Amino acid sequence: MRASDGGDLSRAKIIETALSWLDTPYQHQSSVKAAGCDCLGLIRGVWRELYGPEPALLPPYTVDWAETGGVETLLQAAQTYLRPIVMDETRPGDVLMFRMQPQALCKHVAILISPTTMLHAYWGRAVVESSLIPYWRRRWVYSFAFPDMDI
Repeated sequence: MRASDGGDLSRAKIIETALSWLDTPYQHQSSVKAAGCDCLGLIRGVWRELYGPEPALLPPYTVDWAETGGVETLLQAAQTYLRPIVMDETRPGDVLMFRMQPQALCKHVAILISPTTMLHAYWGRAVVESSLIPYWRRRWVYSFAFPDMDI
């Protein structure tokens, strides 16, 4: 039963679903488990498994979309379809959003798997579980919960 069918959405189910994407090769603008995805594609794929169809069509985007667009597209989408939460209250199963440079637009997302690890599509590699080391903590700027999730 999916969350969209009135089923229970637990953090454990989000994490289990996300971990099923491990080792999916990195593929820009893709979202197909075991075939390829980027960081947004991972979130989109987990969404489809938990809720069914995506809530909006995703337009094509280039690798450098955040550097050339000047609009917080990723942040605005997260604010529309996910529930913003206070970073200090982030728990496993929540979505993390990153700015790769201090004044840059948000460009990377991950799912927190444990208090110290996250799952994300790593450029040029695959979906991997990474430690939430200082490199990532300095770039982490927002947290979101999936809809219907107890905060």
